[in-house]
Amino acid sequence: MTGANPPIRSFGRVKSRTLKPRQGALLDTLLPSIRVPSPALGPIDPLALMPGAQKGVLEIGFGGGEHLAAQAERAPETLFIGAEPFQNGVASALRHIDQRELKNVRLCPDDVRPLLDALPDASFDQIYILFPDPWPKARHHKRRLIQTDVTATLARLLKPGGRLRFATDWAAYADWALERFLAEPRLVWTAKKAGDWKEPPADHVRTRYEEKRLGDIAPVYLDFERI
Repeated sequence: MTGANPPIRSFGRVKSRTLKPRQGALLDTLLPSIRVPSPALGPIDPLALMPGAQKGVLEIGFGGGEHLAAQAERAPETLFIGAEPFQNGVASALRHIDQRELKNVRLCPDDVRPLLDALPDASFDQIYILFPDPWPKARHHKRRLIQTDVTATLARLLKPGGRLRFATDWAAYADWALERFLAEPRLVWTAKKAGDWKEPPADHVRTRYEEKRLGDIAPVYLDFERI
């Protein structure tokens, strides 16, 4: 994933409507204290972000932060790192973190890919990629987050036995992602029957975005295990 040129942008807009005063204030007050160090400064040690954390979880593209905050509240001894370049989403996540008084969440308000390269092997027990930008037009497929080099990096970052969950409500992206995940020899698809990917997993947290059903199919949930 590294190289002289920055990776092709895999996300759309980074800001939309004007932030509410409280959200804008949290960007200035709370975010600096829980922000993941810039990858440009060198390798990042997850253990240093939350000393004593029993597990590590990464959510790539956390949207408004509903899923991230709910999962973090369930597991206060686990370090949760969330990455999201959309400023309004970051502000929303900060509101959830502040309201729930979460101490185990760290945020990367930027493209996740430089962060992935700066993290050591076997950093995470779980990685979530939920409803990423589908880039449905053929000429935009190169902008999809899930590419062969990214799946290799994600496998590297998972601990043996760690899990990766990819969810989408776009049929073409589900097929695209499944092909690339299955091509990664360190990842095994855990589904045994159709219900395993058609029904939300027991620990899944639905979000407002998911409920909108903006795609062309009902959501599918692809879970993989690192071997």
